[in-house]
Amino acid sequence: MALHRLTQISVAVPDPVAVAAFYRDFGLTETGPGVLATTDGGEQLRLVAAPRRRLVELGLGADDPDDLDRIAADAAAWGAPVARQGGAVVVTEPVTATRVVVTVAPRYRLAPGPDAHLNHPGAVSRVGARSPVLSRPGPVRPRKLGHVVIGSPEQATTQRFFLDAIGFKVSDEIPGIAAFLRCSTEHHNLLVQDAPVTYLHHTSWTVDDVDDVGRAAKAVLDARPDAHVWGLGRHYVGSNFFWYLRDPAGNFAEYHSDMDVIVDDERWEPGAFADARALYAWGPPVPASFLAPDDLAELVAG
Repeated sequence: MALHRLTQISVAVPDPVAVAAFYRDFGLTETGPGVLATTDGGEQLRLVAAPRRRLVELGLGADDPDDLDRIAADAAAWGAPVARQGGAVVVTEPVTATRVVVTVAPRYRLAPGPDAHLNHPGAVSRVGARSPVLSRPGPVRPRKLGHVVIGSPEQATTQRFFLDAIGFKVSDEIPGIAAFLRCSTEHHNLLVQDAPVTYLHHTSWTVDDVDDVGRAAKAVLDARPDAHVWGLGRHYVGSNFFWYLRDPAGNFAEYHSDMDVIVDDERWEPGAFADARALYAWGPPVPASFLAPDDLAELVAG
């Protein structure tokens, strides 16, 4: 796959200062006003002021300039407006007006996270010692941006754009409702779901393991108890652990770990899930506000 990662996103919110403070508590590092970084992905979140919240820009990394030429040609053939800006190809998705910015970017070279030394029945790896996860130092810092979920009032058109014009692949689907799409070896980097209006449902940030999912969420909730949305749980689609929080603008922000990896397309069979597995394998009941955010009616009304 010529594409290999998400590089950065720009998110419109009414009050970037308040939202930036949330993402500092979330574990991102603010490097400038409204610009926040992960430990391995660098500056991956940019907040811009606008009356309503939405995803403005999605950045993708490709291997070399030939990949940019191929994407520009495919997008033009598909009928999308294409522009060249410096070394980037910029294509605008026609339904959600999301700017997709593709650049040549280095692939991740991620160092393994700390070993949790888990004990299992019949497989003991830690004797006479407390778990090392109990003494991990400092706050949890997300390693990188993992995926983004957007709502589209023309889900099928938006999905076709990302498949045919940009080069994403389908990992799994919720027929007629949503598709889990990948531009890397991770199970999904983008989910496009049916919605009455264009909006950003959530962003998802990779941490080392389930203990860091729990540690990170607890730290945010200690300071912001109203930010809780849903967790701790495990998704069936993608297999990842999750915990969702809500930023001050209403966007959901997820910590995740242990996502499925797809290296060989021929060895992965996309599935179609129309039951509870589309949402999760286990965890607390799905809150209604996760399916229909509290401000959805306001977003529809404009």
